[in-house]
Amino acid sequence: MVTKTKRSCRLLAAAALALLAGASPAQVAPGGIFPSLSLAGPGGAGLPAASGKVVIVDFWASWCAPCNASFPAFARLHEKFADRGLVIIGVGVDDSPSAYSAFVARLKPPFATVHDSRHVLVSAVQVPTMPTSYVVDRTGRVRFIHEGYHGSQTEHDLASEVEALLSERAAPP
Repeated sequence: MVTKTKRSCRLLAAAALALLAGASPAQVAPGGIFPSLSLAGPGGAGLPAASGKVVIVDFWASWCAPCNASFPAFARLHEKFADRGLVIIGVGVDDSPSAYSAFVARLKPPFATVHDSRHVLVSAVQVPTMPTSYVVDRTGRVRFIHEGYHGSQTEHDLASEVEALLSERAAPP
C-alpha cells in the first residue's frame, strides 16, 4: 500500500522531472518562432533590423569547410534579394575570437555576422550540424532549415525559398 507521503514524494519527483525536461530548449523546427538574435551576446547589438523581413540565419564555424564554401553563395543571395527585404545574418560559433575575426576578415561577407562566443544562441536553437541555415519568414517563424551546405543545390533551394517568402504578403499587425 502506498502511503500519502510516498505518493506526494512521487508526485514531487515527477513534477521536478517535468520541470527539468522543460528547462532544456527544444530544437527549433519549421513553424516555430526563431529565438531573439540578441542571445548571441553584445555583438548582436549592431545587427540589422530583421522585424518584418525575410531572414536567413546561418550558423557557421571557421574550422568548417562547407561553411567556408557557403559564404560566396550567401553573398550572391544577399546581392540578389537584400533590396527586396532579405536579411542574412551569419552566426559564428568559434570559441576563439581571433578565429572568428580572421574568418570574417578573409571572406569579407556583405551581410551581417555576429560571434556567439558563449554559445547561447546556438544552444537555444539546438543547431544539429555546421553549417545549418534557418530561413525565417516576415512573422519570425522558421519556414525552412538546411543542414549542411551542398553547393549549388543548397543555393538554388535557398533562392527559391527566399523568392517565395518575399512574394508572400506580410501578416496584418
